[in-house]
Amino acid sequence: MHPMKRRTFIKSTSLTGMACTLPPLITTTFNSDYSTDELMGKADVELFGEGINLRKEAYESFLEMKKAAYTDGYDIKIVSSFRDFYRQEAIWERKYIQYTEDDGMDPLRAIDKIIEYSTIPGTSRHHWGTDIDIIDGYPKSSGDVLVPEKFETGGPFEGLKSWLDENSEKFGFYLVYNNDPRRRGFKYEPWHYSYAPISIPMLAAYRKLNVLRLLEKEEFLGTEHFTTGFIKTYVQDNILDINPNLL
Repeated sequence: MHPMKRRTFIKSTSLTGMACTLPPLITTTFNSDYSTDELMGKADVELFGEGINLRKEAYESFLEMKKAAYTDGYDIKIVSSFRDFYRQEAIWERKYIQYTEDDGMDPLRAIDKIIEYSTIPGTSRHHWGTDIDIIDGYPKSSGDVLVPEKFETGGPFEGLKSWLDENSEKFGFYLVYNNDPRRRGFKYEPWHYSYAPISIPMLAAYRKLNVLRLLEKEEFLGTEHFTTGFIKTYVQDNILDINPNLL
């Protein structure tokens, strides 16, 4: 596989690395070389693997995991991996229009509905080249494949999920949004895994950003409804209330 070079995005903002107002929850040493644009999905990032699109180390570990799963009868297929800021912005605005215009929701309710599963642009772990949404490519499945029921007992991806529970961490990949009933933020996503050796320091670097100030500079639909209280809660619940092994 040859490395795939992402284009450099022209759109940029003058950003500062102001400290987040939330108290630190982790003490992981982070790599200060991660720029704000890189953490927000706006930078030129070198990604590897056609249809895989991960940072080099994550890509190599993914191939090892895929090979091991194949030996045991599962075909790990990536549904989504790297998504830049602008792709996430398009997803966000499509859902915002759907909920506010087609479904008649007020903006605040629409935003709450969006963040059940989708991130605010600039805050997605998929911006980092470390996270993947995966299924088993062997079983036949119709409709949306990324629904929890399809990974549960009787679902087409039940076998792969059991295999991942047993093996994924051996390759550095950890479930992000687990089914802990005490966890807040995004709903349970049995398909979303993160390559911890890179994503842990990237999250530590991300926590140094002032997310509210950064989002205030953006102009995608709904940003005028982002209050200080909402963003603080979003950071605490949606960004930081994840599998503790990824903190």
